[in-house]
Amino acid sequence: MSNGNEAPATWLSQDAYDRLKAELDELIANRPVIAAEINARREEGDLRENGGYHAAREEQGKAEGRILYLKELLRTAQVGEAPTVDAVAPGMVVTIYFDDDADDTETFLLGSREIAATTDLTVYSPESALGKAILGGKAGQTCTYTAPSGADIKVTVVSFEPFSG
Repeated sequence: MSNGNEAPATWLSQDAYDRLKAELDELIANRPVIAAEINARREEGDLRENGGYHAAREEQGKAEGRILYLKELLRTAQVGEAPTVDAVAPGMVVTIYFDDDADDTETFLLGSREIAATTDLTVYSPESALGKAILGGKAGQTCTYTAPSGADIKVTVVSFEPFSG
């Protein structure tokens, strides 16, 4: 279990890292295009009723937010295979069952939304209620968490293994 003072490392395969780096490079290269669009729309006149201008500014804001996010993710990510661990950790494919019904299982990936593009598995964030409950869990361990609806849900970890993407 984490002591809560440090964020778990984000592990990315080399392929995922390269794909995110290419997206970042494309967003940065596209900055002048967005700026030119804003300037062209600004010259159309009254900004209060200029939908094109506001749309271009919104697009710029989203792009800049994504650039900042990707820069930080790529700066802090670990690239390669996640180390072998003996407990549930981010970057793992986890199978659980609900309540005491071993037939009601779900298999999912515990990881960031960035990894969701690389798999057909459902992805749960380590920061979600379920993610926090099972983080550090071992096979056979039962955990309880409170769902957004307020219901207490009991899950048992069946198995976990590193995601091979």
